[in-house]
Amino acid sequence: MEKSLEILKGIHPGLILDRELRKRKLAKGRFAISVEEYPQTLGSIIKGRRKMNTELALRIENALGFEEGFLMMLQVYHDIKVHKGALRKSRPDLTRLRPVLFWDTDIEKIDWERQKDAVIKRVFERGNEVEKNEIIRFYGLPDSYAETKLNEKYPSL
Repeated sequence: MEKSLEILKGIHPGLILDRELRKRKLAKGRFAISVEEYPQTLGSIIKGRRKMNTELALRIENALGFEEGFLMMLQVYHDIKVHKGALRKSRPDLTRLRPVLFWDTDIEKIDWERQKDAVIKRVFERGNEVEKNEIIRFYGLPDSYAETKLNEKYPSL
């Protein structure tokens, strides 16, 4: 289960449940009734609008043969991801980054933590000194690719 959790961390358990029901060709409504739950409740969980509760998770795990606690662990990791996202609403100072640098995406919708490596790579390949300094300020001293570039440019760091 630990290896599965590492891969699935942050995914809402409803997504996994939906995938499993489709894979087994089980109707959502009938399945909901079979685990003594309202189909609307199960539908809301599958769509990610509602959290999985412990009692329902145990019934679903039993019905599908999942390891006990699997769905609740997914829910906990999803809650952690959502909470961290709310705490980390920060982003670099966009006035210091030219929009043309991110010409292929909406700069307002970039997940700055998740896309960290791609952002660093792009800015260090195509950005000017102001943009590079802003990325260094935002992320701190970058790792891997950017660190090599930094060492070339600023050997004393």
